[in-house]
Amino acid sequence: MRIERIELRLLRLPLVRFFETSFGRIDDRAFVLVTVEDDGAVGVGECVADERPFYSSETTRTAWHIVADFLSPMVLGRTFVHPREVFDSLALVRGHHMAKAAIEMAAWDLFARQQNRSLAEVLGGSETTIANGIASGVSIGIQASLDQLVGRVDAELAAGYRRIKIKIKPGWDLEPVRRLRERFGPVPLMVDANAAYTLQDAPHLAALDAFDLMMIEQPLDYDDLRDHARLQAGMRTPICLDESLDTPRLAEEALDIGACRIVNIKPGRVGGHAQSARMHDVAVARGAPVWHGGMLESGIGRAHNIHLSTLPGFTLPGDVAASRRYFAPDLIDPEIIVRPDGTIAVPTGPGIGVNIVEDRVARASLERLELRYH
Repeated sequence: MRIERIELRLLRLPLVRFFETSFGRIDDRAFVLVTVEDDGAVGVGECVADERPFYSSETTRTAWHIVADFLSPMVLGRTFVHPREVFDSLALVRGHHMAKAAIEMAAWDLFARQQNRSLAEVLGGSETTIANGIASGVSIGIQASLDQLVGRVDAELAAGYRRIKIKIKPGWDLEPVRRLRERFGPVPLMVDANAAYTLQDAPHLAALDAFDLMMIEQPLDYDDLRDHARLQAGMRTPICLDESLDTPRLAEEALDIGACRIVNIKPGRVGGHAQSARMHDVAVARGAPVWHGGMLESGIGRAHNIHLSTLPGFTLPGDVAASRRYFAPDLIDPEIIVRPDGTIAVPTGPGIGVNIVEDRVARASLERLELRYH
């Protein structure tokens, strides 16, 4: 695989409905799409960085800059035997995992297409999961009222989702969970705080133990493993880390010191598919369940997530939901759907295996940049 051309596009898509977390509310999604080409074959990756540096220090603008000015020169004209080599080839650039992931995941798609194999096969996914599909959960943002929250959960369960996740923050935590338990009984339920609490909130967070949650995701700061270990020691509810784990080594440390019992993997957060597989292996070796997070990706990024979710350690339903929850229309056709049994089929075509609708990409594009090897 020799990357001869790289194209960057900055796109903006309106969300079907607003999405609110402890970081705030958004009504649309801007992201960078990266295409790599080798002798007419192409691969596509989606950068999950947001316009605002709230979830991560990276943004769409920093990602564009890093890919265009630093990462692209490192890979253009270079021959790779396998895409797992791409992330390590970018080591001179510190951090910027979301920018690296976009170009690395595009390389995986390109390689799989050249091999005429699905990305799941190339990644080493479970044959059973590839055949039967991945289990799908859903993430529900903070709502305007408890009644609206109940209505959203009711609709998602009716659509077949196997697990419900709700966003929480101080002032919107115990009562929403209590209301959902009263209304829906033992439905698989988890909460995601996006680092909205401190260790001083430990007694309040421990009250969540009464509701038999699957987990509480990222309750404390993104850079604090020690306090998460202290919090976990005082809670029955398993802690899952997301923002804190941006390298396999940090996942290893977090599990070893008891900072979490469950691992969320997002390829954009950790630098792509190769790093995700390494983090997956760390968790599996320690007996920790793994699930796939979501970053409001279009169908392109969502397809990548589906393929990665076929690795055998992904034993819990992930935040990989139907396209129509977020974008209508999506950038791919047919769209990604959740089947009545709560699963999503793994695309079987070469690479990510979905059809990208080029005119939709063009209409959503705000900027475009083409780079070639000379």
